[in-house]
Amino acid sequence: MSPYLPPLRFDQSMPDHSVSDLERLTQDQLDAMARLHKRFLEGRLGGRRAVLKNMDLSGLSFHGQNLKQADFMSCLMTEMDLSGANFQEAALYACNLSDSNLYQANFVRADLRGARIENANLTGANLEKADLRAGGISSGNNYSEIQGVNFRGANLSGARLGGSMASRADFSDAIMAGANMARGDFTGAQMEGADLSGADIEGAEFGGANLKSAILTGLNLSEMKRKGVDLSAALTDDNMGVAVSDMEEPLPTLVEKHRAWVQSAGQNGRQLDLSDIDLRMLKTLKMEKLTAIRAVGAKFFGMNLYKIELQSAVLDESDFRNCDMEGADLRGSSFRNANFAHAKLRDANCGALVFGGDGSARRFSPCDFEGANLRYGDLAGVQMKNAIFRGADLSYADLSDADVRGVDFTGAIMKSVVLDGAEIDGAIFDTPDKPAPAKDE
Repeated sequence: MSPYLPPLRFDQSMPDHSVSDLERLTQDQLDAMARLHKRFLEGRLGGRRAVLKNMDLSGLSFHGQNLKQADFMSCLMTEMDLSGANFQEAALYACNLSDSNLYQANFVRADLRGARIENANLTGANLEKADLRAGGISSGNNYSEIQGVNFRGANLSGARLGGSMASRADFSDAIMAGANMARGDFTGAQMEGADLSGADIEGAEFGGANLKSAILTGLNLSEMKRKGVDLSAALTDDNMGVAVSDMEEPLPTLVEKHRAWVQSAGQNGRQLDLSDIDLRMLKTLKMEKLTAIRAVGAKFFGMNLYKIELQSAVLDESDFRNCDMEGADLRGSSFRNANFAHAKLRDANCGALVFGGDGSARRFSPCDFEGANLRYGDLAGVQMKNAIFRGADLSYADLSDADVRGVDFTGAIMKSVVLDGAEIDGAIFDTPDKPAPAKDE
């Protein structure tokens, strides 16, 4: 498989490695090395173990290659295709594998100490008994800076981490649904916002782990509770807030009253207020018309909100993580400090609404995402002209082909935002480097 061209990214941070200090390999050189390593594993004449240190392999491919017992130290391996590769018992000490495709890769007993694997796809990967402890980050030939393995935002769905040593590892915002974490050591791990729904955690250690906003649905938490693990800020099967079934009236009745309120401009019916309501049990509000509702601090987590109509609504501090909001109409609504991590908002309309006639009576109401969390969100093709994103976190969000003209990004975190084909005329960035849309080849 040939190497692929990485997407255009706007990154405020400096890379861990200075690329100019690393020797660059070509795909042909990498393939030749893999062939020699295969001969080494087979005990054939002329074989040689793959040993690489401080090399730049970014954007290349090891797809399906057998690299068992290979040695990669402090290599730049970002945006590589490593799917199906065998790294069993290999050393990837202090390597940067961020944004790479590690689908069904084998890391059994691999040494990944100090590695950075942020925003990578590890779906179905096998990390059983892998060493994911803190390691030294190189500066020249020295390894003085110590940090844990970084899996922030990575997709570890169905991955096998049984028996792995992951103390101090960072799994913030990672998707670990259905992962096998049995008997793993996650003491002191950072798991804020991580999705562990349906994972096997039998015998795993979580002492001192940060589980703030972590998703722990479908888990047997008795052992964690017995050991005093702090679950107070995690999302569990227990309702967070008021359950839909405990509302003063049935939700369909309240929706009808709300529609009468909207149609009569407030003369009849009553505005629907879902503030602090846990709506997860509904599973879907697909294509519902909920214009002008109020839902501060509501829990929509994981729901199907495809093409929902939420114009001119107040949804501050609500939880939309993992929601499908493709094609949603969100014009003129307020989402201040709301959580959209890993949400799908592709082709949504986040434009402004204009009220009143001409002249001084005319009112312009932009969509407001001030302080919102949109990390790892899919915002491709979104219409958000003149929207407000002051202080929002858009780390690793995909804004390709989006209309961000006139958007206020003052104080926003824009780490590795993808802006392929985006329209950015008039957008406000207060960072030293202003991103530019991709040019046609």
